Amino acid sequence: MTDRIKNWTPSDDAMVENAIRRGATRRELLQMMLAGGVALSAGGLILGRATDAVASTPKSGGHMKAAGWSASTADTLDPAKASLSTDYVRCCAVYNRLTFLDKGGMPQMELAESIESSDAKVWTVKLRSGVTFHDGKTLSSDDVVFSLKRHLDPDVGSKVNSIAKQITDVKAVDPLTVEITLANPNADLPTILSMHHFMIVKDGTTDFSKGIGTGAFKLESFEPGVKSIMVKNTAYFKSEGPYLDSFEYFAISDDNARVNALLSGDIHLAASIKPRSMKLVESQPGFVLSQTTSGNYTDLNIRLDMEPGSKADFIAGMKYLINREAIQKSVMRGLAEVANDQPVSAASIYHNADLKPKAFDPEKAKFHFEKSGLLGQSIPIVASDAATSSVDMATVVQQSGAEIGMTFDVQRVPSDGYWSNYWLKAPVHFGNINPRPTPDILFSLLYASDAPWNESQYKSEKFDRMLVEARGLLDQAKRKTIYDEMQVMVSEEAGTIIPVFLSNVDALSASLKGLEANPLGGQMGYAFAEYVWLES
Repeated sequence: MTDRIKNWTPSDDAMVENAIRRGATRRELLQMMLAGGVALSAGGLILGRATDAVASTPKSGGHMKAAGWSASTADTLDPAKASLSTDYVRCCAVYNRLTFLDKGGMPQMELAESIESSDAKVWTVKLRSGVTFHDGKTLSSDDVVFSLKRHLDPDVGSKVNSIAKQITDVKAVDPLTVEITLANPNADLPTILSMHHFMIVKDGTTDFSKGIGTGAFKLESFEPGVKSIMVKNTAYFKSEGPYLDSFEYFAISDDNARVNALLSGDIHLAASIKPRSMKLVESQPGFVLSQTTSGNYTDLNIRLDMEPGSKADFIAGMKYLINREAIQKSVMRGLAEVANDQPVSAASIYHNADLKPKAFDPEKAKFHFEKSGLLGQSIPIVASDAATSSVDMATVVQQSGAEIGMTFDVQRVPSDGYWSNYWLKAPVHFGNINPRPTPDILFSLLYASDAPWNESQYKSEKFDRMLVEARGLLDQAKRKTIYDEMQVMVSEEAGTIIPVFLSNVDALSASLKGLEANPLGGQMGYAFAEYVWLES
C-alpha cells in the first residue's frame, strides 16, 4: 500500500483540513490517509499543506494600524479626486467598484453581477441585488449613473475625466441594469472600471467627508493630512470579510520613522519602505516583507513649455546623463527593472521589448548640454521623500553632471504639500506614478494632449489619434503594433525620464496575514484592509 499513491484531489485536502479543525491528532490523520491509499511520505506533505491552510484561515477581530508614506491636507474621500495612495486606501475601504482586478490582472465582478457587450461600444451592466450603503439605502442603477456621470462634469475636477470622456451616455434601464455607451469601441472597459477613481457613490452625494459607500468599512473619523479610523461594516454584502473590527490609517513620510514605528509595535504595516531599510526589517524576528513589481515608477519630469525643457537638447542631454544601472543597483538595491522612458512595464503584454533604454553616455550628454547653451549653468531639480527614492535619484544625476561640468541644484522639499505645490508645476521635478492596468489608461492619464497628469506637457496630435485608434481595436496584434509605436514616441519626444520600474516593498508584522500582490500596486492594490486579518 505504501509504495502506491492515489490521485489526491482538492476535495481530499478539504477533508483533511476539516479533520484538523475538528481536533484530529496527527496519528489519526495519517491513518485516515493511509486507508485512502496515500504513501507515508506523501501523507506528510499533504498533512503539512493542509496544516498550513488551516493556519492561514482568516480570523475575525482586532484593530489594525497602518502607515502610508504620503499625505496632504488635500486628502479626500471623493474617489473622483483621489490622487495619493492614502486616498486610494480609504476609498477602497469605504466604497466598491463595479469590477476589481485579481492578482493575475484579470477583471472580476464586484458590485456588478455581469458586464457584457457584443460590439465593445454599448455595454450592459447588471448589478448585484440587495447591496446597501452604510446609511441603509439600497444600491440601484441610479447610483451607478450618478457616479459615472460625475467624471464627465468639468466642475467636479475628476482625475480620470480624460478617460471618462469616451462615455457618451449612461442610463438606467431598470433598478439593477445600466447601459453604458461609448463614443468608440473599447474592449478595456471592464478593466477601466476597476480603477480606484470609478468607485460607486450614492446618487446625489455632494458631501464626501462622511464616506458613505457600500464598502467593507464605515468611516468613524477622518482628518485630512492626519489620519482616519474605519470600523467594520457588519452589513457588508460579500460572504467573506472584512475580518478586522477596525483599522487606523495615516502617513509617516520619513522612511526611517515609518520603519521604526513598525519595529516598535506601534503599527502593523509600513507601506513602501526604501531598499536600504529592508535589511533592518529582515534582521528583526516577527516581521516580513511583501514585494510587488507591477509598473510603479518614479520619473524625472522636465516641462517642455518652460525653460530649460523648452530646449530639446537639454532633454536629450538629460536622457543620456541618467545612469539607470546605478539607480537600479545602488539606489534601489536591485529591487527594480531598468526602464526605457515610457510607462508600459514588462508585466504588460503590450510592452515594447525592442525599445532599448538610452545608454549612460556622459560625453553625449555634454554635447547636447553645450548645444543647448546650458552647460555650466545651475539647473534646479525639485525632489522630495514624497516621490519614492527621488532624492537619491537626484543625487545620482547631480554627481554625473558634476563630472562633465553640468551643475544641478537639488532642492529637497518637504513631503507635505509636494503634490499640490511642486508636482506638475516645477520646471524640473520628480513624480511617482502608481501602476495602471492598461496602456490606454496610462497614456490617457499622462501623455494625451488633454491628460490631467501630463507631467511634461507633451502634446502630439498624431499620438492622440493613435490612442483613439488602438482603444477600439479588437485585433490584439494590430493593437500591440500601435502601442509599440506610441511607446517609442513617448520615449523619444516627451520630457519624462523613467529610469526604472520600482519593486514596491511593504513591511509588516508577521501577525498580519492575507496580504497578496496586486497589479494595481502595493498594499494589495491599496485594498488590503478588506482582506487582511490579525493572528492573535
